[in-house]
Amino acid sequence: MKRILLATALLGASVSASAVAPGGPGCGWGNMLFEGNNGLPMHLLASLVNGTSGNATFGMTTGTNGCDTSGNLTYSGKSLLAMNGVLEEVARDVAMGEGEALTALSVAMGVEATDRGHFNAVLHNNFDSIFTSENVTAAEVMANIESVLKADDALAKYSA
Repeated sequence: MKRILLATALLGASVSASAVAPGGPGCGWGNMLFEGNNGLPMHLLASLVNGTSGNATFGMTTGTNGCDTSGNLTYSGKSLLAMNGVLEEVARDVAMGEGEALTALSVAMGVEATDRGHFNAVLHNNFDSIFTSENVTAAEVMANIESVLKADDALAKYSA
């Protein structure tokens, strides 16, 4: 259960800086009705209009209502690795070359089950390159993992 929760949360971990809302930034009647407004109440009202009428879903499936599904969905919030204890748990598992946090990380990164043993071994062998100091940040760890994956022929396909 812990593995599933961690994997689900890690799925939100993204190194991308820009956010694309589902259906694009102008998708749905709520965006049309409240276009040009800002602030929490207007965003809530627009979201309510989009969610209750299903027009954003309709727009995404038909390419109408200002919706465009060609962009990549992104998450610009804080990585779960940055949360208390998660980074330490991943570090411990990478140091051991196995563990639930490491499995959750591999699942979140889309590593196929057949490649996870190699993924674990490569991260384990590159521990010092990934966790460069006691004060390394989650963003630095993710960037270091990306670099390690890019350098490995079998795992390069999983790097961003």
